[in-house]
Amino acid sequence: MKRAVSVSAPPPEEDRYRLLVDAITDYAIYMLDPDGVVTSWNAGAHRFKGYEAHEIIGQHFSRFYTDADRLADRPAIALETAEREGRFEGEGWRVRKDGSRFWANVVIDPIRTPSGELLGFAKITRDLTERKLAEESLRLSEEQFRLLVQGVSDYAIYMLDATGHVSNWNPGAQRIKGYTPEEIIGRHFSAFYTEDDREAGEPQRALETAEREGRFEKEAIRVRKDGTRFWANVVIDPIRDATNRVIGFAKITRDVTERKATQRALDEAREQLFQAQKLEAIGQLTGGIAHDFNNLLMVVLGSLELMRKRLPGDSSLMPLLENAVQGAQRGASLTRRMLAFARRQNLDPQPTGVQALVADMNDLMQRSLGPAFSIDTTFPNRLPPAMTDANQLEAALLNLVVNARDAMPQGGAIAITGREETVAEDGALKPGRYVVIAVTDNGEGMDPETLARASDPFFTTKGVGKGTGLGLSMVQGLAEQSGGRLVLTSRMGEGTTAELWFPVAAEGAPAADRATAAPEPLADGRHLSVLAVDDDPLVLNNTAAMLADLGHTVFEADSAAEALDILKEYRIELVLTDHAMPQMTGAQLAAMVNARWPAVPIILATGFAELPPGTGAGLPRLAKPFTQDELARAIAEASPVS
Repeated sequence: MKRAVSVSAPPPEEDRYRLLVDAITDYAIYMLDPDGVVTSWNAGAHRFKGYEAHEIIGQHFSRFYTDADRLADRPAIALETAEREGRFEGEGWRVRKDGSRFWANVVIDPIRTPSGELLGFAKITRDLTERKLAEESLRLSEEQFRLLVQGVSDYAIYMLDATGHVSNWNPGAQRIKGYTPEEIIGRHFSAFYTEDDREAGEPQRALETAEREGRFEKEAIRVRKDGTRFWANVVIDPIRDATNRVIGFAKITRDVTERKATQRALDEAREQLFQAQKLEAIGQLTGGIAHDFNNLLMVVLGSLELMRKRLPGDSSLMPLLENAVQGAQRGASLTRRMLAFARRQNLDPQPTGVQALVADMNDLMQRSLGPAFSIDTTFPNRLPPAMTDANQLEAALLNLVVNARDAMPQGGAIAITGREETVAEDGALKPGRYVVIAVTDNGEGMDPETLARASDPFFTTKGVGKGTGLGLSMVQGLAEQSGGRLVLTSRMGEGTTAELWFPVAAEGAPAADRATAAPEPLADGRHLSVLAVDDDPLVLNNTAAMLADLGHTVFEADSAAEALDILKEYRIELVLTDHAMPQMTGAQLAAMVNARWPAVPIILATGFAELPPGTGAGLPRLAKPFTQDELARAIAEASPVS
């Protein structure tokens, strides 16, 4: 027995068309009555224009037009054209419900009865915004490129057809080769070659190479319209169509006859830019990590100091503790040297004991050199202090020692000596007494040409990626800013000597002893209520512990906002704040404190070697990492007895 199968009757034909139109979402398809009022609305129209059917049916379709188009009566013109000519098609900006615009392709067809009576209009709209923007972008790009090519006068930029005949010509080509566009377009480009090159087939070989290898480049003699010759740099690139068939060539020619030296200078300038960018990146990286690294060192140093005060006198533990303190102090010193080099701080000339400075640096320099090198120092018994920036001098000496190491790849001895010289008449130096520090190696040495350029900015013989080329120029800058000079002597195979000349410090000025300067004790033994502010909890805890150990009452805040709340609630006698904090820096906090509590002294702690100009002007600063003695001294100086 066969089972009866129920089959639904298909919808009427007009319903099928309606379902089809309603299912289309990529086109807005709707009807207008003869006056332009919307009478139907499909899903695509809703998607494009944003109106629900009940919102738009019964409304005039002119609301989709811009104000300018309505003032120009474009909606009525579109309907009149469709009625008169049987079709209207156009593109233009249209307006969505939310007021945004889109680029639309519009087709309007009249709908008539078999007798020809107009029933209304069928309107199909397509959103072509992406295509319009792409076309506009392409047009602008092509226009910019055309203007670029036509605006170039130092290069001949023109095209050849597939057989080598000139098809266009820019002003640079006319200036370099002498032909006007009317004179050269349509002629074969071999006219620019010498007779010998034409006979040797150079023009055709150039095109064949460009087609085969994708590019042809050469420097050779070319001929101008007037017969004069010039040295040209020539580049030819093939132009292909969508099927990869060569349809022509792009040709760029540059006159380098009188500009080869300029080209070399340009190449050097580009290399200088690269080296400057590299140095800037190093400086930014160093500055970025300095704050966090100094914070870590500060936590280590502060904790070790407190442990040293509180641990029992165990003879086996104390040497280990002292070693840890010295190691952290060396790390802090290394960070300061890195910042001094990367930041190129302004000089702070002070009477500097050169012999003591070199002795303090000896371990650092030896570690920088490695076991294959030795350092020999020779100084007279009495060498007067030099007038220079001690931190910058350290960086300069370290740089000279590393240069000496690089000049002796198999190892060797480096000599650092000092002496005093008196200058009577010298065009490079003012008359007077000078301290001379010499760094000598017995390495490869330099030829006269290299020696003459050795201290030029960005000049380096170490190869790409192995040196910034700024070392000697910065050493020279230090010496000259200090009122002295850098003198280099060298011979190939005999080594190099770099002499730093610095003026002798004024009589009676004591040499700075930065390594062993003792802190000033607190004069009155006062105990203050101190607000410590730092966004790093480790540093904040460590600072609070040192303050408490000094006998102060400590309030802690991990942000500037919390610090302001504490200041409102408690009587604070001194604020010690970190500078680099999120939302509000220490300098900004200090400005607010000064405005509301002008009697409260503020100390700005920072791990950076220098702050931006104008930041925290006039505020006492405490460099991170700081010891408890340095903290005590800073508090005593910031809050003098009234």
